[in-house]
Amino acid sequence: MSPPVVPGADRPVTVASSARPRRGRPGYDLTSVLAVAVEVFNERGYDGTSMRDLADRLGIAKSAIYHHVTGKEELLRLALDRALAGLAVVTDRARALPAPAIERLEYLVRGSVEVLEAESPYVTLLLRVRGNTDVERAALDQRRAFDRFVADLVAEAVRDGDIRADADAMITARLLFGLVNSIVEWYRPARRAGSASLADPVCAMAFEGLRTRRPSPRDQ
Repeated sequence: MSPPVVPGADRPVTVASSARPRRGRPGYDLTSVLAVAVEVFNERGYDGTSMRDLADRLGIAKSAIYHHVTGKEELLRLALDRALAGLAVVTDRARALPAPAIERLEYLVRGSVEVLEAESPYVTLLLRVRGNTDVERAALDQRRAFDRFVADLVAEAVRDGDIRADADAMITARLLFGLVNSIVEWYRPARRAGSASLADPVCAMAFEGLRTRRPSPRDQ
C-alpha cells in the first residue's frame, strides 16, 4: 500500500547539515571531519574516543580539528542533530498526512528506513548513545518523543479497527522500530547499489502482521 501524498512528501528526505563550513586545511572541512568522527565514535564508542584518536585517524594535528569545533562534544551534537533532523522531517510529514493512522504509521516507518539508508553512520551513532552527557540526554529525549508519537499512531489505528485489538500500543511501537533500528547492525550500502529501498520489504513484513484481516465480500 502506498500512503496518500502530502505536499513535499514525494521528495526524498534531505538533511541540511547544521554545521557551518569553515575554511581549514585542504581536504579537511567540517563535513569531512564530522564524517570521520562519527566513524571513530561508532568503532570505539564516544566515551572511548579522544581528540587524539580523531586527529590520528584524520592525519592532522588536534589544533586543526579545534579550528572547526570546540571539542569532541560539539562533534557529537552535530552528528546526532543530523540524524534527528532527518527523523523530524519524516515525523512532521507523517503527522500532516490526510490519512488514517495506519497509513501514517506505514509512511513513518517507510520514511525512517529511508533516513537510515541515507544517514546510516549518523543514525547508528544515535541508536548507541546512553545518556552520559547533556548532548546524549537531549537526543534521548527526542527519541522518547518519537516513540510516543509512534505509540499514539498505533493506538489510533487499533481504535480504527486497522490493527488487531490485542496490540499494546507502546510494545508494538517499540517492536516495530526495533525491527527498523536493527537494520544498522547489518546494512551495508555498497552491497545494495542500485537496489530498491529497504522500506518495501520492511513494511511488507511489519504491516501484514499488524493489519486486521477484513472479510472479503465473498466471505460475507
